[in-house]
Amino acid sequence: MSKNQRSIINSVSLFTKIFFRKYPSLPYVFKWLCISLTIGLTVGSASAGFLISLDWATNFRENNQWLIVLLPIGGLLIGLLYYYYGKDAEAGNNLLIDTIHEPQKLIPFHMAPFVYLGTMATHFFGGSAGREGTALQMAGAIADQFSKPFRLSSSDRTILIISAIAAGFGSVFGTPLAGAVFGLEVFLIGRIRYNAIFPAFTAAIFADWITRLWQAKHTHYHISIVPQLEFLPVIYSIIAGVVFGLCAASFSKIIHWTGNQFKKRIAFPPLRPFAGGIIVALAVLAIGTTKYIGLGIPTIVQAFEVQLPPYDFAVKMAFTIVTLAAGFKGGEVTPLFFIGAALGSALSLIIPLPVGLLAGMGFVAVFAGATNTPLACMLMGIELFGSDCGIYVAIACVVSYLFSGHNSIYGRQVVGEAKHSRFSNYSDKTISSLK
Repeated sequence: MSKNQRSIINSVSLFTKIFFRKYPSLPYVFKWLCISLTIGLTVGSASAGFLISLDWATNFRENNQWLIVLLPIGGLLIGLLYYYYGKDAEAGNNLLIDTIHEPQKLIPFHMAPFVYLGTMATHFFGGSAGREGTALQMAGAIADQFSKPFRLSSSDRTILIISAIAAGFGSVFGTPLAGAVFGLEVFLIGRIRYNAIFPAFTAAIFADWITRLWQAKHTHYHISIVPQLEFLPVIYSIIAGVVFGLCAASFSKIIHWTGNQFKKRIAFPPLRPFAGGIIVALAVLAIGTTKYIGLGIPTIVQAFEVQLPPYDFAVKMAFTIVTLAAGFKGGEVTPLFFIGAALGSALSLIIPLPVGLLAGMGFVAVFAGATNTPLACMLMGIELFGSDCGIYVAIACVVSYLFSGHNSIYGRQVVGEAKHSRFSNYSDKTISSLK
């Protein structure tokens, strides 16, 4: 090597050291930009495929309602699949949360196809479930496979899973900002990991963009009337928030209790969704409507337009609890949207706020209370309904979060900081250990 070449190399090396000393965040930004874009591309594509196929399954079932009779068989097949081949993935979203707190072995890749098949069977045959659980588990299973190629440390794997959750949530609901904050909030109640903010937002925004490029459809909601911010509407919003929080706590407690009952009374796991399928199928036949199975999107949209009967939310809650507690796959979030929107719509009978506003507040507030993610739900309300209702949505989410107590649909959530001083000794404990 000539003297001039060595001089050039030394100059470049010196310039690089000075440059990165002046801008120390650049290596971090470049590294996580590459990783987050990879997550966004893969997870966004997976979410698009899932949403498109889920729409097909829903439409096919509604046009062939006799399929509901086969729900117990579908449940048995799901149970057998997980019992013999998917025990290491059965924990679902709780496995993702555990991996964030204590990264150990890789999340098994077969979690993605297993939860996809299980969710498709659940909706195809008429179970009452959502889609968030599937999106998050597919995202986590796919993203964690990049841990070895990118040579990520345990701390980096934590950020990777947070970003995957953000991408999965943001892309499946079309709410990237809410998705990013959900990924940052959901695993540790009361605290946020700020070193994951850039990866989470980048992955969520890019995943949502990729999903839209695939032309996967998202539902649009509209709140036509939002009152001016005054004393009485604020008081009414607080009262509604209390009701939403109590509803969220009830849902979380009952679904865990029902799941334990299935486990106690039916020893062979594959028979649990079989039994649950019988209960749901008979209930659908008895009431003569498919209104309370599947995602229930038409009823959610209707809740923003007209006052729903006061029993709609309770019936949907019962269908969802039996379906998911028995072992069917999907998620709780979209059913929680149904429950919250229907409850809010019904509350317009006694609370003098516009029916659309109450439905929107319930839509996100019950979810906030059941998952302990009030910030993500505020953003979701603004992304879905517009900024005009932002303050009312925020009030409902915060109050619901407080009144839902330390309950959650995710048993492995850790209490990073208690909701108030009375429960300060709850810190660093999982929700499941507080039952």
